[in-house]
Amino acid sequence: MSELAITVIGPDRPGIVADVAGLLAGLGANLTDSTMTRLRGHFAMTLVCSGPAVAEAEAALAPLSVDGQLVSTVREVRPDGPQNPAGEPYVVSVHGADRLGIVAAVTRVLAEAGGNVTDLTTRLTGPLYVLVAEVDLPAGSAAGVSTRLGEVATALEVGITLRPAGSDLL
Repeated sequence: MSELAITVIGPDRPGIVADVAGLLAGLGANLTDSTMTRLRGHFAMTLVCSGPAVAEAEAALAPLSVDGQLVSTVREVRPDGPQNPAGEPYVVSVHGADRLGIVAAVTRVLAEAGGNVTDLTTRLTGPLYVLVAEVDLPAGSAAGVSTRLGEVATALEVGITLRPAGSDLL
């Protein structure tokens, strides 16, 4: 049994999720992990499924690309191997005026602390820029990371908070 990573992107329209899920279900694919969003009028989907081979999934999804609107990719992935030690889960949020380098500066602080970004979303709504990231931080590093994020917040003139992730996230 294969495990596949599939991406689909294109102009948003109703029915993309139903079309992709239906085609994969027709192959007996079990959708395990997925994330989907709309970005400036484009729909983006990334999912992991188990079941079909790469060629079967590519052939099944090919009709979605006939009109040139949607683009899909299929790649075989290996089951999870050895994992890095799990950290402590935190949520980073940023809000303020949009400016160049916010994602780079915030994620650099996290990386330098040995943190791992497990989910990150940004949204520009008018002049307000919002970033929300779920991160795993090494045990005992949160205070130092918070201090560094405060320095970045000052430099970028944005608000940044770091808080422990609660079970209410899911």
